[in-house]
Amino acid sequence: MLKLIFYIITFFILSIEIGIASDDIIQFLDSKSDEYAAMSNTIWSLAELGYQEEKTSQLMQSHLKEENFSVNDGVAEMPTAFIASYGSGKPIIAILAEMDALPGLSQDAKPERRIIREQMPGHACGHNLFGTGSIAASVAVKNWLTETGTTGTIRLYGTPAEEGGSGKVYMVRAGFFHDVDIVLHWHPSDKNDASPSSSLANKSAKFRFYGIAAHAAAAPEKGRSALDAVESMNFMVNLMREHLPESARIHYIITNGGAAPNIVPENAEVYYYVRHPDVDELERIWARVMKIARAAANATETTLEYEIMHANRPLLPNLPLANLVLEKLNQVGGVYYNEEETVFAKSLRATIDHPNLDLGSEKNIQPFEEKVRRGSTDVGGVSWVVPTVGFRAATWVPGTSAHSWQAVACGGMSIGHKGMMNAAKTLALSCIYMFQNPAIVEDAWKTIREQRGPSFEYYPLLGDRDPPINYRK
Repeated sequence: MLKLIFYIITFFILSIEIGIASDDIIQFLDSKSDEYAAMSNTIWSLAELGYQEEKTSQLMQSHLKEENFSVNDGVAEMPTAFIASYGSGKPIIAILAEMDALPGLSQDAKPERRIIREQMPGHACGHNLFGTGSIAASVAVKNWLTETGTTGTIRLYGTPAEEGGSGKVYMVRAGFFHDVDIVLHWHPSDKNDASPSSSLANKSAKFRFYGIAAHAAAAPEKGRSALDAVESMNFMVNLMREHLPESARIHYIITNGGAAPNIVPENAEVYYYVRHPDVDELERIWARVMKIARAAANATETTLEYEIMHANRPLLPNLPLANLVLEKLNQVGGVYYNEEETVFAKSLRATIDHPNLDLGSEKNIQPFEEKVRRGSTDVGGVSWVVPTVGFRAATWVPGTSAHSWQAVACGGMSIGHKGMMNAAKTLALSCIYMFQNPAIVEDAWKTIREQRGPSFEYYPLLGDRDPPINYRK
């Protein structure tokens, strides 16, 4: 009986301490909202592409150094990648911070299409919000560790080139997650959602064909068209679509089709993405694409070279962690627009065809359900070596699609900032709970071991290639 009373009193005291900590965290982040909105806007304006995030990375590192984090930069042979750390001992809780933009999606922070001519990339996936929100959360947790004298380490991983560069995969391959206990991440979205979600595994390559140049009118018989090889490959891949699983995705662009119509193209290049929820099935489809590429070269009497650009595993969801994050996201709540933001949102929605969410849904948390998202991310590689949990916060007007100018517009103004700070609060509260409750770490590791199975051995799908530092140049 005395033991039961002791446990009840201990639980009651702990609940009070957690409540006080939560209030302090939320008040701190509210007090810093303008500062982190300004950082996010600076990164939004820089809009640096994958592996070119020099100014963004330096800004993030400088802020963390000012907050007394130790910073290890240029990790895994990537100049813009870094790891910032504060505290000591276990558990080691890591938060991911992405930073890259997307090409060709320049947009002012306005609810109508307005290109910024001097800035062609744009943060159409909201990584300016992602990186900044993760930093805000890390600083809040750092302060809590200091004030409470709690043992443990908070880390911020500055990860470049998520958009087609697989920056995190190189960090995993180099062993930078070997001692981490839990990894958290989040993503900008048009909704608040902590559902335990998987994603599509994916693999990409640039296929380069080399032929023989000739005058296309005077001596076409002397030429061998590299563009013919590209078009042959595309034609055969498109025929193959009929014989693929419904959940597969293949898309491509021709990045080099020749120099002029009257010259038989000596060089041509096509850039392919292949996706599927299952790694083994992805590898089988990829092998078929490789056969087609070689057949196209053989048929057109050209030569083929190819370069694997990136490859990601699917996200491995972790239910114990997802339940925890859901609890904290519900505690933080959704986004509430003021009058000016409501006008912006209504104007922006008029530019979106068939929005799939109602205006006002940004205030709510979406139903908790297991799902497979149709995108891909290099967080997938992390999630197979460390228990990982993520969620989405409403930084965009409901109905907004990622990789759109509308997403860029929202990410550069207060709607994006409000969702970002909600994400920072959710991350920070989740981290503090993990520091106070080591059992959640044990449950998360038990879950990942059961999911992977006893025979699982991690290998990077992109092989042993060096990071493609110049893939966006």
